[in-house]
Amino acid sequence: MRFKHLFVTTAAVLAAGAANAQMSDGVIKIGVMNDQSGLYADVSGPGGTWAAKKAVEDYGAAAKGLKVEVVFADHQNKPDVGSNIARQWYDVDKVDVIVDVPTSSVALAINQITKEKNKVFLGSGPATADLTGPACSPNTVHWTYDTWALANGTGKAIVQTGGKSWFFLTADYAFGHALERDTKAVVESNGGKVLGAVRTPFPGTDFSSFLLQAQASKAQIIGLANAGGDTINSIKQASEFGIVEGGQKLAGMLMFITDVHALGLKTAQGLNFTTAWYWDANDNNRAFAKDFAAANGGKYPTMVQAGIYSSVIHYLKAVEALKSDADGAKVVAKMKELPSEDKLFGKGTVREDGRHMHDMYLVEVKKPGESKKPWDYLTVKKTIPANEAFRPLNEGNCPLVKKS
Repeated sequence: MRFKHLFVTTAAVLAAGAANAQMSDGVIKIGVMNDQSGLYADVSGPGGTWAAKKAVEDYGAAAKGLKVEVVFADHQNKPDVGSNIARQWYDVDKVDVIVDVPTSSVALAINQITKEKNKVFLGSGPATADLTGPACSPNTVHWTYDTWALANGTGKAIVQTGGKSWFFLTADYAFGHALERDTKAVVESNGGKVLGAVRTPFPGTDFSSFLLQAQASKAQIIGLANAGGDTINSIKQASEFGIVEGGQKLAGMLMFITDVHALGLKTAQGLNFTTAWYWDANDNNRAFAKDFAAANGGKYPTMVQAGIYSSVIHYLKAVEALKSDADGAKVVAKMKELPSEDKLFGKGTVREDGRHMHDMYLVEVKKPGESKKPWDYLTVKKTIPANEAFRPLNEGNCPLVKKS
């Protein structure tokens, strides 16, 4: 059965050599699944597909005798659509690894199907920390960020600098619920108080009634437990209501460089958020961003797109070391055994619960007068070391973690 929403490209097919004999079907097939045209299209979307292809190219797969194909599909942010694509890919199209998958509800479904089929899932786009908690799997690596890291980066910093009372606008699905849960825990453990929360439809366009409830709560901080277009619309509408001018502050619990670009510095200035990667942090990142922008209509890469690149590099390293892509659990075990290293994320490791460990960064959006070049939007306020950035291994309730 074919699906109308399934789009496939084989543009990344590389020359093969003798090494392919050990690969299932003689090909390493990578499936990038994300939102290609909707709420999260700028966050991952077509740029995510490009990042996966770039990783294959930079890894030098062809020269190493590895034949690699990259295909992609639009899951439309719907778990049933994503599940249908995954089964088609694994059962019929011989895809070996699914990459990216923003929208936590879709990612949790892909996580389960991947385990059933003994393939590999590399999550760059999803946020829910449950992927390395109760839902952890021997076939999944959660790469870029998660709700625990966002809560402990942004939430903790805001509470410690005086933002003690909170009210949440929460996207009403798995991601929003997890982000509110994890941020609430951080707020309360640091002496703050949550005055209330309201669940908003996903995706949403009109947040006025929800913002008025937040305004009426008199909370110092309005936590936006949403992402992408929902975050952009929330902040724009909060500006129209004069909420910040009235003394309350907004906390974008998950924001991307593309959100800042859409808002403009005049509206976004002063916002603090946590990110795993920033294009202007070093020369390697800047070179990647330059190539990315040239291929993607001038847009600059997000942490999700950088994470796709990084995770694919490490996956290929593990497959090459095993000389096989056939057994997904064995590939992930090899990814945990080998240290990771690439030009965007540097050196890291994959923990036994499937969490990729790397530093995170607390950033602040610049004022318009501080920006000196296109997409020069962020100031890094603090580097959060990997062992502080992510949830302690023994606190996630992951069944894979051996009890001490």
